[in-house]
Amino acid sequence: MADPSSYRPRPGEIPDSPGVYRFRDEHRRVIYVGKAKSLRQRLANYFQDLANLHPRTRTMVTTAASVEWTVVSTEVEALQLEYSWIKEYDPRFNVKYRDDKSYPYLAVTMNEEFPRVQVMRGHKKKGVRYFGPYAHAWAIRDTVDLLLRVFPVRTCSAGVFKNAARTGRPCLLGYIGKCSAPCVGRITPDDHWELADEFCDFMTGRTGTYLRRLEKQMMEAAEDMEYERAARLRDDIEALRKAMEKNAVVLADATDADLIAVAEDELEAAVQIFHVRGGRVRGQRGWVTDKVEEITTGALVEHALQQLYGEETGDSVPKEVLVPALPDPVEPVQQWLTERRGSGVSLRIPQRGDKKALMETVQRNALQALALHKTKRASDLTTRSRALEEIADALELDSAPLRIECYDISHLQGDDVVASMVVFEDGLQRKSEYRRFQIKGFAGQDDVRSMHEVITRRFRRYLAEKERTGEWSESDDALVAGQEDALAAGQDDGSGEATGPGQAAAAPGEAGAALSTLTEDDGRPKKFAYPPQLVVVDGGQPQVAAAQRALDELGIDDIAVCGLAKRLEEVWLPGDDDPVVLPRTSEGLYLLQRVRDEAHRFAITYQRTKRAKRFRAGPLDDVPGLGETRKQALIKHFGSVKKLRSATIDQICEVPGIGRKTAETIAVALAQAAPAAPAVNTATGEIMEDMEDGVPETTADTPGEPVALGAPDERRGQET
Repeated sequence: MADPSSYRPRPGEIPDSPGVYRFRDEHRRVIYVGKAKSLRQRLANYFQDLANLHPRTRTMVTTAASVEWTVVSTEVEALQLEYSWIKEYDPRFNVKYRDDKSYPYLAVTMNEEFPRVQVMRGHKKKGVRYFGPYAHAWAIRDTVDLLLRVFPVRTCSAGVFKNAARTGRPCLLGYIGKCSAPCVGRITPDDHWELADEFCDFMTGRTGTYLRRLEKQMMEAAEDMEYERAARLRDDIEALRKAMEKNAVVLADATDADLIAVAEDELEAAVQIFHVRGGRVRGQRGWVTDKVEEITTGALVEHALQQLYGEETGDSVPKEVLVPALPDPVEPVQQWLTERRGSGVSLRIPQRGDKKALMETVQRNALQALALHKTKRASDLTTRSRALEEIADALELDSAPLRIECYDISHLQGDDVVASMVVFEDGLQRKSEYRRFQIKGFAGQDDVRSMHEVITRRFRRYLAEKERTGEWSESDDALVAGQEDALAAGQDDGSGEATGPGQAAAAPGEAGAALSTLTEDDGRPKKFAYPPQLVVVDGGQPQVAAAQRALDELGIDDIAVCGLAKRLEEVWLPGDDDPVVLPRTSEGLYLLQRVRDEAHRFAITYQRTKRAKRFRAGPLDDVPGLGETRKQALIKHFGSVKKLRSATIDQICEVPGIGRKTAETIAVALAQAAPAAPAVNTATGEIMEDMEDGVPETTADTPGEPVALGAPDERRGQET
C-alpha cells in the first residue's frame, strides 16, 4: 500500500487549466483516468487526509504510485481524451459499463453494390446502416419477413449470392417474390440500391409516405379492374401495418429521442436505454457497472453517454437525449454530443407528459435489471470465492490464488508440438492474457521436456520485464548474468516464441527487441508482466516436476505449482509421492477442471491450425519471393501444379506479373520438389490424377473424402 504523499506533486506544479489526469500503480499500469475543469483543484482533492476520502477513492490513491496529467484547451477536448484513454487503458478504478448481452441489430450494408439486410452484432462498420438494438434476433427476422413483401431486398450471404450468379438460378426467396434477385440481373444495381434506401427510410419511421403511395396504387388497380394486383397491394399494406404494430407508438409527435435511466445502490449501478425513433420504441439495451469510485448519478449518466455515443456520428445521435440527472457541468457534454451529430442535441430531464411517463417505464426496467444482476452476481461471487478458498486449503497456500495460469502441451504423434497458457483471474477467464507457444528446442514427442521449455520461457520473460521496470533485487544479478551468457552464446531463450491469440510467433532470441518496444508511457498490460499465484499443468508427477525444476533454475520460489491428471482427476504437488484428492463435489476441483479443459481447448485449437496450414502447403510455397496473389495467378493460368511443372520457362513468363528470373526460380523449385502423391477417394476407390497445390481436384458431386496416398492420415493418430 503506497502513501499518497510519496508521489504528491509539489505546490505550483499542477496547472490551473482543463485537462485529463492518470493514476498509475507500481507496475506503471494506468488504474484511473479522470478529467477536470481545473486540474489543480481536482487533484488536490485526492491528496487530503485519507480519513476524509471515500473508501473506494482511498483504495485507489493508496494503490497508485504516481500521477500525471495532460493539459487541453477546452472541457470538450478533455471529455474526448478521457473517453479515448478509458477505452485504451481499461483502468480498473474507472466506471466501465458491461453489456448484459450482445444485442443484435438490423443492418443494411449500404456500402455494397447490392445492399444486404441481415442481423449483425458487435462493432459497427462504416457504410452500414443499423436499426435497433433489438432484444431478440427472432424479432428482427419477423420484421424483415413482413417487409420483404414490399421491399424485396437481398438477404443472402456472399457465397449464396455468387453461387446463384454462377448458375443463373436465384434462391427460393427470388422465386416466391421476397427477393428482387439482383444475382441473376432481374434488377439493376441502381434500382436495388434505391429499394434498400426505401427500406431504410421505412425503418427510420417515415412510414406514412409508403402507405399512402401503396393505397393510391391499390385504388388505381381496382379502378382498372386489375384485381389480382390490387389484392397483392392490399396484402403489402397489411404487412407494413403489422410491422408497424410490432413497435407501439409511445410519443405521438414522431419524436426521435434516447431515454436513459439509472438505478443504483452503494456498490453497483444499472443503466437502461430506450431508443425511440418516429415516436416508436425501436430498441432497448442495458448495462451494469461496479461503483469503484465515489460518483454521482450525473457522473454515471456522463459515462453512459460516452459509451453510448463515443463512436457514433450523424443520425445515430438523436436530436433529444432524456436523462434522470444532468452531468456537472452539462455544457461540455452537450457540445460534445452536438459535434458527434453535426447539429443541435437537446440534453435534458423530462418534467411532465408522455416523455416523463416513458422515463418512469425505463426507470422500472433499470431497477429490475439491477435486482436481477445482483441475484446472479451474489451466487457467482460466493461460488468463486469458495472454489479459490478450497484450492488454497488443499494446496496449503498462504492466500487464495487470485491469478491462476495453466499450461498444456498438444501434438499429433510428435508433429506440430505446441503449448498453451490460459489465465484465470478471480475465477474468471482473462482471454486477453492467453498465450501460445511453438516447441522448437527439440524435435519429437516429449511432454515433460516441452513443459520445462514452456515454463522456462514464460518466466524468463517475466524476470526480464521485472528487471526493466526496476523491480529487481541484488540476489537476481547472477541469474541475469547467466541469461546474458546464454544469449551471447547464441542460445534461444525462447521468449520470442510465445504468442497471443492471432499473433505471429517471433524469431528465437528476439526477447530484448520485443521488450524494448514497451514504452514507459504505455499503461496497458504487458506480455508476461505479472506473475501468477498458482501454476497448473495438465499432467501428473513428471509434468509437475518439470515445471517446478524450471522455476527453481530461474530462482523463483514464490509461485506454487500443481498438476491435474486426467485419469482420476488427481492433484499432484512437486515432490509428493501421493496426490491430493479433492471431493468430486468440490468447487475447487471444478474450477481446476475448467482451467485445465480451457488450456487443452486452446492448445489443441492452435495445434490443428498449424497442422491444417502444413497440410495445405504445396511446392509453390517453397519458392522465395512468390506471394499468394502470384501463386493463384499461376494455378489459374495452368489449371494445376502438375501442368505448371511440365511448362517451359517461356510459358511461365506468359503469366501476368511473372518475370523471367522468377519463372526460372519456379521451374527449378518444381523440378527439385517430388511430385505430390496421388489421391484416392475413400468411398469409390477412384484415384484422383490432378492435384492442385497438393490438394486433389474434386467437385461437389464427388462422394467420399479424397485422401492423398502415402500422406499421413491424421485420423490414425491421437491428438494430445
